[in-house]
Amino acid sequence: MVPAIVMPGTGTPYHHGSHRRLLWTADDSPSPQANVDAIIVPTVRPPAYLREAARVALLLDCPLVTLHSRKWTSAQQAALRLPPAVDLIAIDVPDRAQLRLPDLETSRLLAGTIFERRTDLSAKRNLALMLCYMLGWERVVFLDDDIRIPNAVDLRHAAGLLDTYNAVGLGIGGYPDNSVVCHAFRLAGGAQETFIGGGALAVEVKRNRSFFPDVYNDDWFYMLNAGKDLQPVATVGEVLQQPYDPFRNPDRARAEEFGDVLAEGTFWLLDQEKSAADADWRHWRDFLERRQRFIRHVLGMVVGADIEPTEKARMVEALKAALGRLACIRPERCVDYLRALAADQDKWQHHVHHLPTSQPLDKALRSLSRKGTPPLTWYTTQARRSPAMALRAWQDGH
Repeated sequence: MVPAIVMPGTGTPYHHGSHRRLLWTADDSPSPQANVDAIIVPTVRPPAYLREAARVALLLDCPLVTLHSRKWTSAQQAALRLPPAVDLIAIDVPDRAQLRLPDLETSRLLAGTIFERRTDLSAKRNLALMLCYMLGWERVVFLDDDIRIPNAVDLRHAAGLLDTYNAVGLGIGGYPDNSVVCHAFRLAGGAQETFIGGGALAVEVKRNRSFFPDVYNDDWFYMLNAGKDLQPVATVGEVLQQPYDPFRNPDRARAEEFGDVLAEGTFWLLDQEKSAADADWRHWRDFLERRQRFIRHVLGMVVGADIEPTEKARMVEALKAALGRLACIRPERCVDYLRALAADQDKWQHHVHHLPTSQPLDKALRSLSRKGTPPLTWYTTQARRSPAMALRAWQDGH
């Protein structure tokens, strides 16, 4: 029998609708400020989606690093479309085999299975971390290309808190940033909050030697001491997530399910002041049963909710897709993955420890490709006017 533990405000014994008690949250007193060494944006969208990050980089007088892949974008297009005043480092990210990234056990475990991730988001984030190590950047902010920043000073507050915390996320306002299953739960009337994540995350590069595993919720695992607990993390300020359609394709729910199970199952323990080391076979057996009950519960909520029929049908299809993928997950796979994650964190630390430091930009960029493969393609621009003049020109043109 799975124990029924109801967390405050969640409304169901099978799901924790909030993990915010794990975060230090800034109160009304002023938080410290620090300069941001760079803003980093992974992207697959056209360069127009980079305008907000470019505006903020000008305001903060810091470099903007963009990492491009797929057919809608490229480093060259970004260099042509963004103002020359932006201190831009635009990088084309090719197939992972060309990148100077370590071979990770977490990736090997999922390779060739239905759980293998089909995006290169984690690779881009890890490549950016390598660049930071080689250039000596210590306080950087990861942003998604569909995030709007109402107050750029919030990023400086987040950077200031990195004296104490390894990662500081900005609160996500606007459209909620959740998995497909949690979106359905909220829309059907469930109490569901958001957690901090890579969409708007300041990280301390020198002290924090974690990495982004190639799985959904990679940002949650970046903040985890594998096999132990959450690193010191906090939240301050707010950004706005642009709307998107989580139910457009049920494949999204399938692709998220394994990573969502791993993250929610691990944070379930942290919520109860246990550690990731308690995530043994029995825990995953029980949690997988809870997860199935939760998704079936959400299905019932959706069916009974006053939701437009076409939208309801899409939500039901997505939830059934998640259930189908959940049925393929076994407790031993979850145990193996977290064990591999702990080993990979050690391997990543060894990897970055042997990277050259205090490198000039062009040499650092050349070092991102694996030996024996062609160098990556990149474009850079240097500001030729003061940040204030550049920002006025940017505002005048838009």
